Amino acid sequence: MSATEPLQLVVGLGNPGKEYAQTRHNAGFWFVEALAAAYHEQFRTEPKFKAELAALDIAGHKVRVLKPLTYMNLSGQSVLAVSRFYKIPLGAVLVVHDDLDLEVGTIKLKWSGGHGGHNGLRDISQKMGKDYWRLRIGVSHPGDKHRVTDFVLGRPSQADRQAMEQAIDKGLRAIEDIVNGETQAAMQYLHSK
Repeated sequence: MSATEPLQLVVGLGNPGKEYAQTRHNAGFWFVEALAAAYHEQFRTEPKFKAELAALDIAGHKVRVLKPLTYMNLSGQSVLAVSRFYKIPLGAVLVVHDDLDLEVGTIKLKWSGGHGGHNGLRDISQKMGKDYWRLRIGVSHPGDKHRVTDFVLGRPSQADRQAMEQAIDKGLRAIEDIVNGETQAAMQYLHSK
């Protein structure tokens, strides 16, 4: 995505259902829900995309906001279907997800790269390629790789949840720059303490 190409699709990663709603792995859902609320829009269920979808006007650009309802490891199905239907190039996609490699309370913007063991990113990259934007919400690491699944599917402590909410708020403040393609300005803001 060049500095002039606006973002057209924001994807929040998570798992559908009440039992997952408050888990760390749903940080991407938390972000897009907060984003839609900030623009006074609601998600509508779109069975043909296996997703919930909202359309926002951000800084004069029409931006679709997507919550795949396929479960994390099949997220690429929804992202691919929406991208094809609306003819959205991969470089105009932002995927928002939880990240074990970042300290809880941090949020970082990144272009392209590997999946880092994240099943949602793995599926999107396998189906579409890896050249898309990622907004990484830190959840910290449990310290033992054998505890990762239970950790991401567990609820954060109240302090960690608060730190994640603050990171999400920071991301929302940068969204206009990201949508406008002003990614350097967004990174400078997001990556500063």
